[in-house]
Amino acid sequence: MSERTSNFSVALAQLNPTVGDIAGNAAKVREARARASRDGADLVLFPELFISGYPPEDLVLKPAFQAACRAAIEALARETADGGPALLVGTPWVEDEKLYNACALLDGGRIASLRFKCNLPNYGVFDEKRLFARGPAAGPVTVNGVRIGVPICEDIWLEESEDYENVVETLAETGAEIILVPNASPYARDKGDVRLSVAVARVTESGLPLVYLNQICGQDELVFDGASFALNGDLSLAAQLPAFTETVTTLRFTKNGDDWRCTGAVAQLPEGDKADYAACVLGLRDYVGKNGFPGVLLGISGGIDSALCAAIAVDALGADQVHGVMLPYRFTAASSIADAGELAGHLGLRYEVLPIAEAVTGFETILSDIFKNLPPDITEENLQARARGTLLMAISNKTGLMVVTTGNKSEMSVGYATLYGDMNGGFNPIKDIYKTQVFRLARLRNEWKPDGALGPSGEIIPPDIITRPPTAELRENQTDQDSLPPYDVLDAVLERLVEREEPLETIVAAGFDREMVVRIDHLLNIAEYKRRQAAPGVKVTRKNFGRDRRYPITNRFRDRGGPLPAPDETLVSRGGRASTDAFEG
Repeated sequence: MSERTSNFSVALAQLNPTVGDIAGNAAKVREARARASRDGADLVLFPELFISGYPPEDLVLKPAFQAACRAAIEALARETADGGPALLVGTPWVEDEKLYNACALLDGGRIASLRFKCNLPNYGVFDEKRLFARGPAAGPVTVNGVRIGVPICEDIWLEESEDYENVVETLAETGAEIILVPNASPYARDKGDVRLSVAVARVTESGLPLVYLNQICGQDELVFDGASFALNGDLSLAAQLPAFTETVTTLRFTKNGDDWRCTGAVAQLPEGDKADYAACVLGLRDYVGKNGFPGVLLGISGGIDSALCAAIAVDALGADQVHGVMLPYRFTAASSIADAGELAGHLGLRYEVLPIAEAVTGFETILSDIFKNLPPDITEENLQARARGTLLMAISNKTGLMVVTTGNKSEMSVGYATLYGDMNGGFNPIKDIYKTQVFRLARLRNEWKPDGALGPSGEIIPPDIITRPPTAELRENQTDQDSLPPYDVLDAVLERLVEREEPLETIVAAGFDREMVVRIDHLLNIAEYKRRQAAPGVKVTRKNFGRDRRYPITNRFRDRGGPLPAPDETLVSRGGRASTDAFEG
């Protein structure tokens, strides 16, 4: 249709795709379109690269994968000949031997238009420049006579790079009336405020209403929280979709003069620790479900880390898919055994106690000749952790259950974890959670149950687990603070070292003890080889270990803690500076 209209309805398909499941993702498109048709929608908007799933990483470079994605798009296009809603679907697209991050408009039985992502992110968890060609900043597409601008995700994030092209400005100048933005924006704490400020900036510049659609899913280390929203041209919040929940919501725009406006429901979003907990639940649920595991297995020590992981696992999967095992040794306190049993009872999960004394003694006997005349040290402590890890992996092999790793970010930062022992496992829901937040989340879960959680309400983590000083229980009367500063101090220093990359001198100037800061930095550096071998886990902070922070293992550089040397500008000749001017010899 080419006639003008004063009403326009857009269905927002805030859905959970699976990377590589092209048929399953296409089925979700069909289901959403059927629902949108019943709601009277003119158009259904899907998230970025929905057909392939996001992020596809190097999978998107396979010609067979590219062809399968195109075939799915063509099949969906043919189905729009029925006169129902048009579709805007994200997909990889090859044109002129170049691969693009594209959005296809499917309408009237055809691929009516294609728009390619212009600004390709290449920071943090993103490396799209090595995968996709940069598209042009094109004008709007037309649906039922309404001119729709389709910037794709990073195309509206001008604040991230001065090299980015202002795609929204181009769309406004070429007649766009409504901006629809398909996204795949990973969760991080307080990310919603950043997204809203970016959207506000684009609406302020263009004067156009803007719809921000995000996917909801867990994909390896990344969690996508949904939380899609719409802004009117006057910056008023027109609609807010829920976070961490699939939904197909139809927004109805009405034109008054030259302006389009819509109104919709505004959902209350979880914030802070509640949002982080919900992200951990979704990340674990999707990792287990999408990889076909029948459930999970974890060691329950009576400590707070394994208690929190058990709660997350039951909330994510249900108690019937969670198997807990207590693996006591002679250093395990009776209170730990009692608390572990109480926790298992509260959660309703399958629970067993398997003492490890025979296994540890067996290892020590085998090694006795080699260790003869050598004093006991951390080696014997690690044997306990590795005996536990071996038993958990044996149960995993026999049952198919995935072992959940339970180490927190503080421990992973300073290397307080045992390779092939407590680091065994397939996924770690608290990998990006510092120890101080582990305590907060445990207290929070005893007071609050997130929407959609499958676990029980009320106090599920025994208070003694939360209040007892943390200990690995690998020797008599051991506590974590025997060799580490208090966790509130440790985590504050780690946050400055890891997330902010602050020089040691800056951290010391903020009031921290110099000797302690140097030691923590040393531990952080020498533990890189362990982190490379760690299980993947949910990202919730600005910089996680893995996709965000990519340090070399072999690395002799150390910040010595003094003032940073100032550059000597007098040594750089004018002709030696990088310039677009002709070479000056």
